[in-house]
Amino acid sequence: MTQQTPSIPFTDSDLAEVRNFRDVGGLPTVDGRRVRHGRLFRSGHLAHATEADAEFLSRLGLHTVFDFRNLADIKLEGPDVTLPGVRNVNIPLTDPADGAEFWAMVRDGELGHLRTALGDGKAARRMAETYRHIITTRTADHSRVLHALAQDSVPALMHCAAGKDRAGLSIAVTLLAVGVEREAIEADYLESNAAHRRYKVRRSDSSAVGMSPEVMELLAPLFDARAEYLAAAFDAITTTWGSVEAYLSRGLKLTPETRERLRDQLLTSQ
Repeated sequence: MTQQTPSIPFTDSDLAEVRNFRDVGGLPTVDGRRVRHGRLFRSGHLAHATEADAEFLSRLGLHTVFDFRNLADIKLEGPDVTLPGVRNVNIPLTDPADGAEFWAMVRDGELGHLRTALGDGKAARRMAETYRHIITTRTADHSRVLHALAQDSVPALMHCAAGKDRAGLSIAVTLLAVGVEREAIEADYLESNAAHRRYKVRRSDSSAVGMSPEVMELLAPLFDARAEYLAAAFDAITTTWGSVEAYLSRGLKLTPETRERLRDQLLTSQ
């Protein structure tokens, strides 16, 4: 297919039913380069994309869409829309059985259950631990993504359900691998908090009681992008491997040659 490289970044203002979409182009690296526009995109799921959304996405010249949702997510939200000529790769970064009871409680639980399960900082601690777990247990999956990007899979779009956790970590790992500044990685991650980008919370009781301010406050840590969550992931890297460089080389099996190909694919020239 013919690939197009846009000269300006696209934003989610161009889309009606795909949330949290953005081009990560423009982010600075530690050696003075930048991520090229039109090479790496991120978003929430594409299951509800309108015909106009699909047409817009088709114009990006995408080679690959990486979908990090598990089967339970896909059953809940639906499969991604089909984009002509685009390869769809599903790499679940969480097991559908892990936390199934917990997420059922989030959707269906009454206020008392939510207070018990999520109150007193429990929700935020759960999220931080999830980030650590994905970093330490999904090295083969992240390695697969990075090797694909180094070979032939760009332009690429990475997404999960909300586009902030599994996709957010995968974007962060990719940006680490090409040397993007840590502060820039965090700033991009936190953009998922914009009101128009946030995941649409679904609950069985969508009444004023079921979606009360207290309920939404209890749920907020699960649907926020928080610097402390990303910090937990970075901490897991240094705790487990000793350094980012060791994580990339030993954990993700990236050779210097592969990292150089990644930089060639994703970065501007110096």
